[in-house]
Amino acid sequence: MNKPHASGLTARPETDPPLIAVIATGGTIASQQNEDGSSSPHLGGQALLARLGALPPVRLKPVDLFAKDSSTLTLADMQAVSDSVGAELAAGAAGVVVLHGTDAMEETALLLSLQHPGAPVVLTGAQFTDDHPQADGPANMTAAIRAVLQGGGVRLAFGGRLLPAWGLVKHATDSADAFRLAVDAPPPALTLTAPVGNVRVDVVAIHPGAEATHLDASLAAGAQGIVLAALGSGNASAAITSGVARAHAAGVPVVISSRVPMGRLAASYGGGGGGHDLVRAGAVLSTVLRPGQARVLLVALIAAGEADRAPDVFA
Repeated sequence: MNKPHASGLTARPETDPPLIAVIATGGTIASQQNEDGSSSPHLGGQALLARLGALPPVRLKPVDLFAKDSSTLTLADMQAVSDSVGAELAAGAAGVVVLHGTDAMEETALLLSLQHPGAPVVLTGAQFTDDHPQADGPANMTAAIRAVLQGGGVRLAFGGRLLPAWGLVKHATDSADAFRLAVDAPPPALTLTAPVGNVRVDVVAIHPGAEATHLDASLAAGAQGIVLAALGSGNASAAITSGVARAHAAGVPVVISSRVPMGRLAASYGGGGGGHDLVRAGAVLSTVLRPGQARVLLVALIAAGEADRAPDVFA
């Protein structure tokens, strides 16, 4: 209890508890079931904060940015999240928690880490809806607020884990412990603050014996960059190698990632379409980042006019 002044008035505390902005963007954490059996985001920040468990002394400021399933988010939406984070930090928040859908959590997390490196920002969400018997949102929110009070840069608090943004990947669709690191590796020293909303980078899925039809279609549609969700350690086919060469000749950067969720990639295979051949044709190997995050990093490099740094940044 605060000690009273001699006048009998209660003294104000010498320092107020830290202010944490909680930015709500929708996602499963804000979702409840509809009459037709589907689920969609219904809850705003204030309603979500009412579900919190015990916390250290802290002031919480709910910010309702939008209410969307993260599968629908555009790069402009992700940029809006980043802009909101920057605005709250500039206005005096000691840190920011972002409530977000899990489908695109890894992408937004990477963008925030590129545009606000070192900032006290923690993302979280839920695998189960607010009205589900196993609702995991409240525990994740509580963990995120506790984590942001510790500082430490852009991270994810989810399912009992606290993970950095670089290399983050969602590895499970039906477990509360949904995220892992593809590779536990330190990020490059990198700040890319140019807005990304107007950049187009496509992800092209590779299957065994794939032709370059989709790669060529992306080029024809005006893609400014392409990420290959390749096989294994970053392998494709001879037809894809030829498509990479065409993209390279047109000045469109191509980055090789993998559909395999874990492990460091190495461009070691030949045979006309292996990673070694793709790199020789002009592609850049993403050794750590999986397709979603590789796309965001390539977008950020293109937006900044620094695509030529890709070989070093993705290494």
